[in-house]
Amino acid sequence: MAIKDIKIEEFDYPLPDGRIASHPLAERDRCLLLVSRPGEEPVTCHFYDLPDLLPADSMLVYNNTRVINARLRFRKGENHEGALIEIFCLEPVDPADYAVSFAQTGRCRWRCFVGNSKRWKEEPLHMEVTVASGESLVLTATRVAKEGNTSVVELSWDNPRVTFSEIIAAVGEIPIPPYLNRPTEASDSADYQTVFSHIEGSVAAPTAGLHFTDRVLEAIDRRGIPRRELTLHVGAGTFQPVHSDTIGDHEMHSEFIAVSRDLIEELGRDDRRVIAVGTTSVRTLESLYHLGCMAATGADITVLPQWYPYSPEHPRLTVAEAMNALLARMDEHGLPTFVASTRLMIAPGYEYKIVKGMVTNFHQPRSTLLLLVAAFLGDRSWRSLYDYALEHGDYRFLSYGDACLFL
Repeated sequence: MAIKDIKIEEFDYPLPDGRIASHPLAERDRCLLLVSRPGEEPVTCHFYDLPDLLPADSMLVYNNTRVINARLRFRKGENHEGALIEIFCLEPVDPADYAVSFAQTGRCRWRCFVGNSKRWKEEPLHMEVTVASGESLVLTATRVAKEGNTSVVELSWDNPRVTFSEIIAAVGEIPIPPYLNRPTEASDSADYQTVFSHIEGSVAAPTAGLHFTDRVLEAIDRRGIPRRELTLHVGAGTFQPVHSDTIGDHEMHSEFIAVSRDLIEELGRDDRRVIAVGTTSVRTLESLYHLGCMAATGADITVLPQWYPYSPEHPRLTVAEAMNALLARMDEHGLPTFVASTRLMIAPGYEYKIVKGMVTNFHQPRSTLLLLVAAFLGDRSWRSLYDYALEHGDYRFLSYGDACLFL
C-alpha cells in the first residue's frame, strides 16, 4: 500500500476520558515509563529510571522551545463590557522572525486563530495593560486580513519602552490543549514548560520533555551521555487529529526549526545513537536529513515539503553526506545556525535516518503523532503497546500523562 493510501481509521483506539491526565504529577519524574526494545516484552518503569535505561553510546537531543502566553482575551466596547474576542497567536508574520517579533516595541503582526470571530467586525479592540516593570500601555488589536480559518492581526501599543514579549507575559494565557477540558490555571504557567525551555515561540509544549527534572538530567550527565538541544516551535496543528479518510488528503502544518552548526557536525559523524526527546525533536532531526538531501541537489531549503522523503527524486544520501551538504549551504551564507520550516509527514513506511530511539508520551487517536510512533516501531505494533498501557490501569495519557522509551 502506498503511504498516502493509509487509512487513518487504522490508527484509532478507545481512550476513556478518565485516562486523560488533566494535571501532571507533583513530582514530574515519578510518572510511569513504558519501555519497549526490539524482540522483548514491554516493561513498566518510572521516568527517574531513564538515565540507567539509555544505551551507553547514546546522545540525548531535546527541544528547547518555550511556550508563550499565546491566548489574548479582548472585550468589545469602550467599557470592555461587550463580546469576548479571543486572539490566539500562532506565528509571527511581520516581522516574521520570532525573536525579532518578541522584541518589538510598537507593533507586530501575527497569524492567529480568532475565537468568536463573527462578533468581531472591523473595529479595533483595546486592552489596558500593566507589565511586570510597572509600565502601562493600551494594546490595540486590528484584523488586517483573513486567510482560511486564520486571521492576520496587527497588535500595536502606545508605550515604546515595552516589548511584545513583556505584554504577552503580563496579560496572555498559556494555551493548554483543549482535550484537557478545563480552563488554564495558574499552575500551568510552570507545569506546561520543560525545565530546559528558553527559546520563546511555541503555542504547545513539547510534552515528552515535561517529565525531566534537574535530578534526571544530572544522572544522565553522570553516565557520560551527552545532551544536545535544538528548536522546533510547536504549532497549534501538532495535536490536531487527521479528519480525512486517508493520510494523503491531510495537509501537514508548517513548523519553524533551528539547529546549531555544532549539532549538525555531530550528527554527520554518526558515532552515537541519537535518542530524541519528543516527536518535535524527532521531526526536526529527520527533517535535517531530508533538507540536506535537498541542499545537495541545489534546491531551495527554506521549507521541507510534506511528501519529499517518499519522492522518487530523493537522492537517498548517507547521513554524513546530507549533513555535509547542509554545512556547505550554511558556509555559503555565513550562517552559525540552520533555520528552516518543516512540513514533514512521518507515517508507517517511512525509513528513519537519524533517530535510533525516542522518549515520547501517549498520543491522541487518529493523530499524526501516533503515525510517527507507528513508523518508528515497525513490526512492534503500536497497538499492542497502547493496549498494554490501557490494560494496566495506572497509565495516564496525553500531554500531562505518562511516558514511553522506544529503542
